Amino acid sequence: MTATTPREAILIVNGLSRRGRVQFDAARELLGKAGIDLVDAITVEKPGTLIEIVARAVERRPAMLIVGGGDGSLSCAVDALVGTDIVFAILPLGTANSFARSLDIPLDLPGAIEVIAKGEARRIDLGMIDDDYYCNCAAIGLSTKIGEHIPPMLKKTLGRVGYLLWASWQSLKFRGFRLIVTHDGVREEIDALEVRIANGSYHGGVELIDEADPESGEIVVQAVIGTSPAALGWSWLASWLRLRARKDTTVEYRGRAIHIETRPPLKVSIDGEVLARTPFTARVARKAVSVMAPKRG
Repeated sequence: MTATTPREAILIVNGLSRRGRVQFDAARELLGKAGIDLVDAITVEKPGTLIEIVARAVERRPAMLIVGGGDGSLSCAVDALVGTDIVFAILPLGTANSFARSLDIPLDLPGAIEVIAKGEARRIDLGMIDDDYYCNCAAIGLSTKIGEHIPPMLKKTLGRVGYLLWASWQSLKFRGFRLIVTHDGVREEIDALEVRIANGSYHGGVELIDEADPESGEIVVQAVIGTSPAALGWSWLASWLRLRARKDTTVEYRGRAIHIETRPPLKVSIDGEVLARTPFTARVARKAVSVMAPKRG
């Protein structure tokens, strides 16, 4: 175990996430074997209580807080960690696990726990939608409709395949919108089908925003351009297959703060949870939290 790895931690697992309840006991056992002393281990069973449980755990000032769940669970946890020296550790137990992918954290439980026990603590950026911190990616467009309306059992039983099936159904009713971006004093308007406000390169479990990095000091706004739902499908497919043509389907804006408007006003999905509306200002919170990540090189 390295000098940068805390030996004591509080474990919180979202039992409502896709694999949370099943993995809770296994996580406790593997963390113990890896030399992590759990001063408390909590499973969240009631919807809407995760934020309060995390806040109470942070008040106890553990050396490390381990959170198991999907991207939405992790995003709920980071607000309480900003401004503290508590190390944030991740067990990716959700459906897409985009934040873990962006940090190169293994998606299997033993691999993720090895990072917690033998990795290194690194200070990383967070994204912000107005005053709300988030981990990986906010989105406007079809992703919001998927996150807001997907049947919980479809998501829980089929995972990413369930997302794909629901996305295909929702795309039949989807329409584009007018996007207004203001950055560095310049205002631009384009026809858009989806917008990703990215702190990491993955969204929906797919690498979509190549240049987004949680240590770059910038937020990236990527817009899929066009008016036809077919253009959005092609953009996703080209990105999934890593085709060069994916670059032709999007435009990107980078900076410390970027103002976003849409016509009409639209809801915003933040790490998979629909929590905001346009207009808003997207910002980067530089080196806001310390996270256990794989050792470099």
